[in-house]
Amino acid sequence: MSVNDLRPGTTFIYDGNVYIVLEQSFSKTGRQQGKVTVKVRNMRSGARTEMTFTGGEKVEKAMIDRIDVQYLYSDGNDVYLMDVDTYDQFSLPNQNLAWELNFLTDGLMLKMTKFGEEILGIDLPDKVEMEIIEAEPAVKGDTSSGAQKRAKVQTGWEVQVPLFIKEGEKVLISTNDGKYNGRSNN
Repeated sequence: MSVNDLRPGTTFIYDGNVYIVLEQSFSKTGRQQGKVTVKVRNMRSGARTEMTFTGGEKVEKAMIDRIDVQYLYSDGNDVYLMDVDTYDQFSLPNQNLAWELNFLTDGLMLKMTKFGEEILGIDLPDKVEMEIIEAEPAVKGDTSSGAQKRAKVQTGWEVQVPLFIKEGEKVLISTNDGKYNGRSNN
């Protein structure tokens, strides 16, 4: 495929690595050939980088499969997932999922990305429901606007929550930044 066709979300192979485009821009000055600049994420390592191509250059399109999986458990070294259609089980090393481990709870539905038979990683939902297992007591009189306290959820992740949140309550946590996103409806 031509680099002129790269758009956010497009996956391609370059120098033996699989990348996903995050941002793309095109620039042309005078009589020079146009330049395509893309911000990309390496789907194997997670590293983000910027690449510049001459307009019209070719890269190989990467066919990425997204499979519905369910989180089963972690044994300390690996995370175990199950394909919800075929019931096949997969394992991924914990070190490849450092951020994701903060939000994985029993039975959580995820999307697993695969390139051929190689598992590249998992995509978390935007928000996850988690239970508060530890919360600081609210200090009487500490009611300035937006007052918050520290709380811990079942995975050990610490989050700032409003003063009215108590232990045992279920809250929504954003998986993009790890912040409190509201009370759960359940």
